[in-house]
Formats: sequence, structure tokens, C-alpha cells
Amino acid sequence: PGCSVAQVPVAEGKSVQQTVEILTRKLELLGAEKQGTFCVDCETYHTAASTISSQGQTGKLMYVMHNSEYPLSCFALFENGPCLIADANFDILMVKLKGFFQNAKANKIESRGTRYQYCDFLVKVGTVTMGPSARGISVEVEYCPCVIANDCWNLLMEFMQSFMANHTPGIPSVFGTKHDSIYSPADTMAQYMELFNKIRKQQQVPVAGIR
Repeated sequence: PGCSVAQVPVAEGKSVQQTVEILTRKLELLGAEKQGTFCVDCETYHTAASTISSQGQTGKLMYVMHNSEYPLSCFALFENGPCLIADANFDILMVKLKGFFQNAKANKIESRGTRYQYCDFLVKVGTVTMGPSARGISVEVEYCPCVIANDCWNLLMEFMQSFMANHTPGIPSVFGTKHDSIYSPADTMAQYMELFNKIRKQQQVPVAGIR
């Protein structure tokens, strides 16, 4: 199914939680129904220092991700690179590979929230957290009947405009590379990886002054 994952800015004068409530209220007014919760998490692994010095390679980042929508799978993504879909035991393998990849624990980031069903659309509004604090808001919208991503972008956009208004995102870069091929769960995870990295970078910019 075609799917868009986007960040929604926090409304002026509101908290992350209040902005999430505004979005979910709009969805409920449209007639969307709650269907449980969801969670997408992402851990960052970097190439161990010993591997870099012995092989003279540059360090690489690997993101190990889980999505409650696919409870039996684990996704390993390289930035600008392939996505490996493995079974849930992959986490145990990563522990055994700690001589090669080290977990940057402080970088763990996740989005969790409520799933909504509206006609053929599945919407997930999540609070993105790093450590104890809320860092942003993610909105995932999936058009369930369509497997060719580009065929459903106009429909997705029209529906997103109904509750995201001027924060409706542009077409995801992953759609551009798919052309007429079939959309897969790995494409959704790549979008979450991009969103999480964007939010991480936003946190590293010092605030220039308090308004």
C-alpha cells in the first residue's frame, strides 16, 4: 500500500501533546475510528572503532528498526543504502556483532501513538520521543488498496489536506525512486528513518534566544 510519513510542526503556543490532540480531534470529526496503538522505534549502530582502524574504512551508521505493524520483522537500514528485512532474532545477532557494530544508546528514538481507520485510509499520529522528552510529531497515512505508490499519491495528498491543511507534505523521495514498482514495508521504514534523522538534527541546533 502507498504510504506517506511526515513530520508535523508543533502548533504555535501549544505543546507536542496538545498538537497531537488537535490532529486526532480533526480525524475524529472526519469520522475516523480508533484502532489500537502503534510504535516504530529506531536504534543507531556505528562501526566499532577497532574495525575502522584495522581495515582503514570510514565509519558507517546502521539503523535497526521495529514497527508494531510488522511484529515478526526487524529492519536494518543503511543511510542511502539497502534495507535488510530480517526476523525478530536479528536483535540477538546485533548483540553478538558488538565487536563490529556498537549501539549508540543515547540515540534511540521512537514514535508511538494511536492508529485510525478512515474508509480505505490508515492513519497513525505519533509522538516522537528521544529519552524522556517529546521531540516532535509524526503522521503516517496509508492508502490500503493500492500497491503502486505513484498511483495513489494524489488521493493520499487530498486526504491529508483534509486534516493537515498547509502542513501536508510533498511527495516522499522514496516514491520518486519506485516509479511503477510495488511499494513495500521497507519503503515506509526508510521514510521513518529520514524523519527520525531530521528530528535528531533539529535537536542539535542551539536555540538562538528565547522568545
